[in-house]
Amino acid sequence: MPINQIRLFETLNPAKIKNLLIRSTNWVGDAIMTTPAVRTIRENFPDSRITILCYPWVADVFRASPLVDEVMIFDPKGRHRGISGLFRLAAEIRRRRFDAAILLQNAFKAAFITFLARVPIRAGYIRDGRRLLLTHPVPIDPAVRKVHQVHYYQELCRGLGMRRGDDRLFLNHAPEAGQWAGEELARFNPSGRLLIGLNPGAAYGPAKRWPAERYGKLAARVADEFDGVCVVFGTDSDREAGEIISRAAPGRCLDLTGRTTLARAMAMIARCDLFVTNDSGLMHVAAALAVPLAAIFGSTDPVATGPFAEKIRIVRHQFDCQPCFATECKRDFRCMTSIVVDDVVRALRELNAVETDREGE
Repeated sequence: MPINQIRLFETLNPAKIKNLLIRSTNWVGDAIMTTPAVRTIRENFPDSRITILCYPWVADVFRASPLVDEVMIFDPKGRHRGISGLFRLAAEIRRRRFDAAILLQNAFKAAFITFLARVPIRAGYIRDGRRLLLTHPVPIDPAVRKVHQVHYYQELCRGLGMRRGDDRLFLNHAPEAGQWAGEELARFNPSGRLLIGLNPGAAYGPAKRWPAERYGKLAARVADEFDGVCVVFGTDSDREAGEIISRAAPGRCLDLTGRTTLARAMAMIARCDLFVTNDSGLMHVAAALAVPLAAIFGSTDPVATGPFAEKIRIVRHQFDCQPCFATECKRDFRCMTSIVVDDVVRALRELNAVETDREGE
C-alpha cells in the first residue's frame, strides 16, 4: 500500500493505543476550531488516555474539557525555549511513553519533536516538509481548503480512518471562573440589563481591528437604544482601546482588558446576551458558547475562519482586495473604515430580535 494510503485504523487496533498524544494548534481560535476533531478522536479512542500538548495561552481551551485526560504544556518562552528547549520537551514526551501522536498542528516542528521523542506512531497532514517524519501522513484534499477550518481538522481524522463525529464546537470553563464572572456581574449589573460583550482586539494585527473609537460610539448606542451595558474584553495590549470605549459610555462599561485569564474571559462571555468582535480567538469562544454575535471582518476570510455557529451576523463590506490576510493594511484600510456603527447596530437588532422571539415561544 502506498504510504499516503496508510490509515491508522487499518494498521492498529484502537484498543491497543493506551496512551495517545494530540498536538494542539497554537492560537486560541484555531484550538477552538479543533474541538470537533478532538471529540472525534475521543469517540474513536474511548479507552485511551488522551493528553493534549499545547502552548500556555491555549491551555484553558482544554483544561475543563472532558474530551482529554491531561493538558501538557509546551512553554516556548520558558523551559522549552530554543533548540535546547525542544530537546528537553522531546525528552519529557519520551518519558511518557506515548503509543501514538496525532498532530493537529501543521508545522514541521510538531513532527520533529514527536520524532525525537520516539513516539512510534506519528500522524498528521503532509505539510511543511515533514512527510518523512510521519508514519501516517495524510494528503490534503484540495476541496478542504475551500471550506471552514473545522472541516479541515475533521478531515484529518477521517483520513486516518476514524468515524467522523459531530461538527459542533465544544468548550467548557472551570467552575472557579464561572463563580468569578457571577460575582463581577452582581456588582456591575445587579439589575440584569442586556449585557453586550465588546472585543476590540485581535492578536494577528491591526488590519483585523475595527477602530476603538467606533467601538466607543457603539457602546454609547447600546446604552441608549438597548438600555444595555457592555463588558470590554482584551489583553494588556488592548488597555488603551478599553479606556477609549469606557469613556464613551460612562458607567455603562466594565473594562476587563488585561484583567482576566482565558478561562475567566470564557466564563464572562458565556453570560453575555450579545457579543461584538473582530476576527479573533474570543470570536470563536463566543461561537463555541452559542452566544449570538456580530463579527466584523476586514482582511480575513469569514468562509474559512468565521464563527462556526448559527447565531451570527457577519459585518463586512466587500472590496476587490479582500481577503488579503495582511497584518497591516498597505492601502487605505477601507475594508474596516467603511463599516459604520449603524452597520453593527443593525446586526445587533436582528440578533436581539431573534433571541426575543425564541424567549417568547
